[in-house]
Amino acid sequence: MSAVDRVIQSKLDHLGVPLRVQLPSGAKLGRNDAAVEIVFHDSAALGPLATGNLGALGSDIVSGKVSVQGGMRDLMHVVAALVPDEGQPQRPRPWQRAWWNLASIMRHSRDRDAAQIRFHYDVSDDFYRIWLDPLQVYSCAYFRDPNMDLAQAQVAKLDHICRKLDLRPGERFVDIGAGWGALLFHAAETYGVDATGITLSQNQFDHVTRQIQERGLGDRVRILLCDYRDLSPDQPFDKLASVGMFEHVGRANMATYCKRIHDLLRPGGMALNHGISVTGVDEAVVGGGMGDFIEKYIFPGGELIHVSQAIRQLSLTGLEMVDTENLRPHYARTLWCWSDRLESRLTEAEAVLRQTLSVDRAAEVLRAFRLYLAGCALAFEEGWTALYQILLTRPDDTGAASDLPGTGSSYPFRRDYIYEPR
Repeated sequence: MSAVDRVIQSKLDHLGVPLRVQLPSGAKLGRNDAAVEIVFHDSAALGPLATGNLGALGSDIVSGKVSVQGGMRDLMHVVAALVPDEGQPQRPRPWQRAWWNLASIMRHSRDRDAAQIRFHYDVSDDFYRIWLDPLQVYSCAYFRDPNMDLAQAQVAKLDHICRKLDLRPGERFVDIGAGWGALLFHAAETYGVDATGITLSQNQFDHVTRQIQERGLGDRVRILLCDYRDLSPDQPFDKLASVGMFEHVGRANMATYCKRIHDLLRPGGMALNHGISVTGVDEAVVGGGMGDFIEKYIFPGGELIHVSQAIRQLSLTGLEMVDTENLRPHYARTLWCWSDRLESRLTEAEAVLRQTLSVDRAAEVLRAFRLYLAGCALAFEEGWTALYQILLTRPDDTGAASDLPGTGSSYPFRRDYIYEPR
């Protein structure tokens, strides 16, 4: 037995859950009753398992050097037990911060941002339809009632956002990063707003354009294929939402992004930023190489900051944070719903991907998404990442109609309005 094999055997001996490993030689280590077996086809792939480099191990699974027998939920139990400390946020060294800032500047031009968004979202609309809800809402759901299914929880999330923003008929509303349009349509059809959405995904733009025509909403809903930095409306908006966009901005552009939110709002208006945050302070990042895996296979250019940094950047523009809510457990459940739905239709999913990708590329994309959805579910369950809705106002020095003096915005400074019957 080699030194690496001995390290792996030691890990298996001290693991809290059963795991079986098959070496390239065909020899097997671990327990026979394990729900998960990791099969190594290349001896070079044993190193990441021995050292606890989850990202590198994931890459080897995607490339086919390693295969997994067993369900994703069982695999994530193994991951959590195998390297219990590797996923914890790790504080970067000074040179790492300097490199991040330089790298962020280099990879967040308008052209690169557009290419990175299309890399992820334009894989195949039919692929996303397999595991998303019927409205194709690709962000954290809100399980207002624990008995809700995914579709119900996504509608509840859309409504939660609209209620927080206190949307009113006739108001001008903008959705930065509109996805497949679910929030635009909910806001327009349920709350009577004039809605504008922007996206960098050609597939999403085409889908929303068709939906606008089919729903007969051409007079009050529109979608633009543009960068948030290039959005220049004739007049500022009353209300603004940014859902799942924040993660794509990059550290180098965070101040620009926050200033753009401020400038797009009229004085007294309200904005809601819904985005993922790392839970480690001081710009700590998720460890174990998981961030590197997501950067390579899922979200190139994605960068996470701590919620305190987000609030600071937003506040520096002159916006006032009036409410912040952590939906971390909701996102864990959402991701497990997506993962379970994909796992139940793997053959169909691969066939759909083969319609636009080569056979080998389709298999790689499917393996990457399987690991991504389950791995992110684990990260939110373990508290390595979180999801925050930050509600903001642009103060109005002239005052606003309110039963409280000094409100300075349309926010009523009480939470019950979100839950009152309408």
